[in-house]
Amino acid sequence: MAQNPQVQLSIMKFKMNSYITVEGKKDADRFYIIKEGKVQISKEAEIVEEDKGNILYPGDFFGVVSCMSNHPSIETAKALTDVTVICVYRDQFGLLIQKYSPIAMKIIRSFSQKLRYFDSTITRLSFKGNVEENPKYLFNIGDYYLKRKHFNHAFYAFKKYIQYCPNGENVEKAKSILLKLQPYIKDDSSVKTQKGFNRYYKDNEIIFCEHEPGEELYIIQKGKIKITKIVDNNEVLLAVLKPGDIFGEMAILENKPRSATAISFGDSELLAVNKKNFEVMVKNNPMLGTKLITLLSERIWKAYRQLANILISDPLGRMYDMLLTVVEENRVPIAHNAQYTFDFGPDELIKMVGLPLDKGNLLIQKLFENKKFKLIDGKIVVTDLEELQKQVEFYKKMDYLERKRQTLSKEKM
Repeated sequence: MAQNPQVQLSIMKFKMNSYITVEGKKDADRFYIIKEGKVQISKEAEIVEEDKGNILYPGDFFGVVSCMSNHPSIETAKALTDVTVICVYRDQFGLLIQKYSPIAMKIIRSFSQKLRYFDSTITRLSFKGNVEENPKYLFNIGDYYLKRKHFNHAFYAFKKYIQYCPNGENVEKAKSILLKLQPYIKDDSSVKTQKGFNRYYKDNEIIFCEHEPGEELYIIQKGKIKITKIVDNNEVLLAVLKPGDIFGEMAILENKPRSATAISFGDSELLAVNKKNFEVMVKNNPMLGTKLITLLSERIWKAYRQLANILISDPLGRMYDMLLTVVEENRVPIAHNAQYTFDFGPDELIKMVGLPLDKGNLLIQKLFENKKFKLIDGKIVVTDLEELQKQVEFYKKMDYLERKRQTLSKEKM
């Protein structure tokens, strides 16, 4: 009878004040679990300490994002004391969570909290405000869509508002609006019932709405899903997810309302996993846990890059950096005279960096003054990826020098 493969874990020791990982380091093929000692985590784009703080202790882990996403490290880890760590290689991860499933759940919950922290920080910095998720705001979402004549979306949000806030101050108004909208609604997705684990949605159909309580996460089987968020009366496109991607996990892991809206982008088929069977599925199917952590790692890497992008003071620099982020996300090698065609145009880029359309259009003109950037068939094209990287490095260096200057000025006061 064949025996289960054994997990062979390595032990490594680091002296106090030594660096275990460095931000920007490539080819990270392992992550670490602290066995003894304390480790300090720092990031170039540090705004405030995350909920747990930046000091890690025995039982905590670091380096998972870069290891599982196969992107450069987004953090620096420094030993505050002599430290002993357990080293877990990427190809060992499935075996590890098969034997120690609580580790997977700890990482998944930690990543869920980290993503929510990043999302709220990005919203606060981008739009100078943040609204905590609450079902009472479903009325506002419905009103937003109603004013833009997106009647199906408005209908969905108003019905969910009545469902979750039956005694809300706007219930009678919401009911009156629903009666007026009814003749325009062909398919009411708010009452859609689907058996089993598979879910089917038509183009532009809401899967769930921000502020709505969540009971399922979804794995895309076919089609694409848009993730959007309404902030300061603007609908911001956060992501377009593809087959194999997972979304909606934060609501079921933290028992909080949805932080964004998911809309089918073309006909789609989803696999739904609910709260009751999620942990059992991770334990019985290590590949699901590995896939989820890999995808969460990818999303954290992207959210961190988005946060770092916001900190670039020059908006043109932010445009360059957003383009470079897309290139790196697709793991395209940076090389001299290497050409890359983005699958979006100027309007989408303006939305991605959260700029008003008028201001964004002026910056787009400046972008195309650089002869290495062109607009071909409505798509942005860069003819030299090395030039794109140089532009980003220039704007980041200017910000670094300005921060250094401000620090020196404060010290002299």
